[in-house]
Amino acid sequence: MASGHAPKGASEDWLSVWIGLLIFVLSLGVFVGADLLGWGITTAVWTDLGKALAPVSKAYAGLGGIGSLVATYLFLLVVMTIGAAALKADIGKFVTGFTFVFWASYVCWIVGSWAYLAATADKLKAFGISWSLNLTAEAGFLVALIAGLVVGNLFPGLVEATREAIRPEWYIKTAIVILGGFLGVTAAEKLGLATAVMFRGLCAIIEAYLVYWAVVYFVSRRYFKLSREWAAPLASGISICGVSAAIATAGAIKARPIVPIMISSLVVVFSCVELLILPFVAQAFLYTEPMVAGGWMGLAVKTDGAAVASGAITDALIRAKALAVQGVRYQEGWMVGTTTTVKVFIDVFIGVWAFILAVIWTSAIERRPGERVSPRQIWDRFPKFVIGYVFTFLVILLIGLAAPGLLGKAKAAMGEANVFRGIFFVMTFFTIGALSNFRKLWEEGLGRLAAVYVVCLFGFIIWVGLLVSWIFFHGMKPPLVTG
Repeated sequence: MASGHAPKGASEDWLSVWIGLLIFVLSLGVFVGADLLGWGITTAVWTDLGKALAPVSKAYAGLGGIGSLVATYLFLLVVMTIGAAALKADIGKFVTGFTFVFWASYVCWIVGSWAYLAATADKLKAFGISWSLNLTAEAGFLVALIAGLVVGNLFPGLVEATREAIRPEWYIKTAIVILGGFLGVTAAEKLGLATAVMFRGLCAIIEAYLVYWAVVYFVSRRYFKLSREWAAPLASGISICGVSAAIATAGAIKARPIVPIMISSLVVVFSCVELLILPFVAQAFLYTEPMVAGGWMGLAVKTDGAAVASGAITDALIRAKALAVQGVRYQEGWMVGTTTTVKVFIDVFIGVWAFILAVIWTSAIERRPGERVSPRQIWDRFPKFVIGYVFTFLVILLIGLAAPGLLGKAKAAMGEANVFRGIFFVMTFFTIGALSNFRKLWEEGLGRLAAVYVVCLFGFIIWVGLLVSWIFFHGMKPPLVTG
């Protein structure tokens, strides 16, 4: 659903870069002994609500969970209100709207972190529970989406009253800028994995996504008659990395705001479905090929958290079965490490693909006969927040490569920045829901989008991902536990 905000001042695209970089730079204070973001709020998976909230840094433990939450709200309120002023928004309405969005979203995040919803199969014993829906803390995104849908469809007056702050694209773009640094740490750490895992992971994602994207786009256009505006972001959302890729692609081709919003909703729902099913399929059929299983999770499950969580569940399930059936005790972490490695390469691919699509759409798809394409046209179309994403990624990656001894500090810094990424993500899903009027979405073709997703995901993406993972990881085994 279009947000209804006419561009009057600065662009949300550039603001997302500057706000993301502000949080990124503040997090780097850790390198010089200045813990500038340690008061940020974190929410752990919980059975005792009183222990759910805490500052991200132990240095601020005295602040307590509630104090940390209030401090986080006030910081974001100030920063985002300054941004809203740059957008020439109505400041009074924005403050009211942002307050509602923040608190509603964070309540959803807390609810989604309840152990019976979020605890994965390998953590049930630690929480003293016998069952869980295994949704990971990303269940908060799903809860936020559902809550937003309730607000958007049952309380349209509330949406209208808070519309100045119902800006999912601004929130997600800011989150993606911060995400770059977090992935930079992961990439630097994974350079310590076996070279074969890194190389095979890179080859696997190149092969898989050259196939994935083209086929999804073709199926969408030929058999479901979707326009290019819908087919391209949908192909990226299903093929590359879910929400982030759909947003970046929509920006590159100048799609209407409703396009990435609808696709993002589908991505979250189907990622949860995959998370609940695929690890157990891997345990049943791939326990003799553990690295294939790890790579498969990275290639098939579409959001970062759900993919890594599926890798962790798969790691635990397969190690348990290999021990029970074969008497083999694999070292913990290699399967989920493979999942994460593959997923990092996929995420890095977002920026590359956004640039490629910006060039294609400018020079071929929307170019009029006789018109010459200028670099300025490509630049205007290119989603600027990708620049922030690539910048934060490269800064942290280069720090990790140049000074491996600083990786610990880099990880701590990005852990603090990642707190804010999570908040921006959950606000994104709440506001996506709030803008999603079912009647209007159905008129726009939600049913056809869901049909494409089901056909492509379960018809070939999962199985092509398995084949590609088998080609590149077949025969590789994690090290055995010794002693």
